Amino acid sequence: MQKFIHRIEDFISRNHLLEKDGKYLVALSGGADSVTLLWVLHELGYQIEACHCNFQLRGAESDRDEQFCVQLCEQLGIPLHRIHFDTRLYAEVHKESIELAARNLRYRYFAQLKEDVEADGICVAHHQDDTVETVLINLIRGAGIQGLTGISAKNGDILRPLLCVDRKEILAYRKEKGQEYVTDSTNLVDDVVRNKIRLNIIPMLKEINPAASKNIAQAAHHLEEANKMLSSIAICGEKSEDGTIRVAVQEIESAASAEYALYSSLSPYGFRGKAITEILASLHSTGKTWTSETHQLVTDRDCILIREKQTEVFQGMKIPETGCYVLPRGEKIKLSIREREIDFSPSKEKFLITLDADAVTFPLHLRLAQNGDTFHPFGMKGKKLVSDYLTDRKKNLFEKQSQRIMEDAKGQIIWVVGERTSELCKIKEDTKKILYIQVSQVREVKDLKGDSEITSR
Repeated sequence: MQKFIHRIEDFISRNHLLEKDGKYLVALSGGADSVTLLWVLHELGYQIEACHCNFQLRGAESDRDEQFCVQLCEQLGIPLHRIHFDTRLYAEVHKESIELAARNLRYRYFAQLKEDVEADGICVAHHQDDTVETVLINLIRGAGIQGLTGISAKNGDILRPLLCVDRKEILAYRKEKGQEYVTDSTNLVDDVVRNKIRLNIIPMLKEINPAASKNIAQAAHHLEEANKMLSSIAICGEKSEDGTIRVAVQEIESAASAEYALYSSLSPYGFRGKAITEILASLHSTGKTWTSETHQLVTDRDCILIREKQTEVFQGMKIPETGCYVLPRGEKIKLSIREREIDFSPSKEKFLITLDADAVTFPLHLRLAQNGDTFHPFGMKGKKLVSDYLTDRKKNLFEKQSQRIMEDAKGQIIWVVGERTSELCKIKEDTKKILYIQVSQVREVKDLKGDSEITSR
């Protein structure tokens, strides 16, 4: 069994998983895999603490597992952290499967505990057979290369020292050590996909070739190495001040594999599978959109634009009179009316405008631009659709969706904010009073003499 331990020790070293002077948590369920992980790391002299989750899903069996972990850790002199979850209630409230709920609860607890005890990582007992099961599951789902690389030895704070050994070797080690473990009865029922593969498909594959599991694991390793090389063609894109990421279509198409370059570039934002195929076919379209769990994507002329999902949409704000108003995003709008001075000259700043006060009727309304909005652009004759104006300005869909306008009580748009004021409100020779409107971040606001401050609610 020393050979078994040395293989794990060598695997830890080659993959830089643990340091001798570090401190690590070990996820301990009481099953053969986690018990073996605890014993091996203990024998190798690592500073470890165990953590056990009781999901309260199997009645007395769950309590039996917890008590076994308590006794084992007492025997080895290893600190044990325990937590109980009402997993069924959590799954019901969050509308998740029991399996997903248990996973989310477990890893959230591990992450918090790691911070609390100042550990350097969390060791879990996934082994070679788990990699094979994962590869087969992802293959059935039609995953790309990344999905066929199996389980990583290190994923952030999660460390997997047993990936170099299989279940058979683990059981042989436990038998020689004479160490008991507990069995989760739900693992013996082929009611979920992973159990069906473990209990039915893998045994059939081993009938065809006894080395099937090892060969699949080796193929996954080869794919992982190939994926490292292929990942180098990922195109990061440029990030603008508002957080929008721009990926040039030309860069995608000039890659050896446009499809893989697209996948590598977009998968970090949640775009995979069918979405990649659709986006690839629409690279030269404008205005087509896709949404992942976390991001929005739009094709725009010669590029792809990506931004985080907008959780809050600006609902608009009424401005009853001059003063200072605070917007939800921390911006301020300051409005004041002053008598025209002899040396007055109209503002040329992007976010400070000057209008003929007598041509504007309060209250004002600040809102998002809508389809059908029209205004009289300063310096132009006649009306123009705001959307057409923004198109002429080469604004992309995201910019159009977030474009704000200000209209007065008569419904006339006096300002496409940050872009153009209305010709109907321009300063004329006989203008006597000037309306100043300034939009800026709180830290950038300059006092306008005579203003009172009003905070919007």
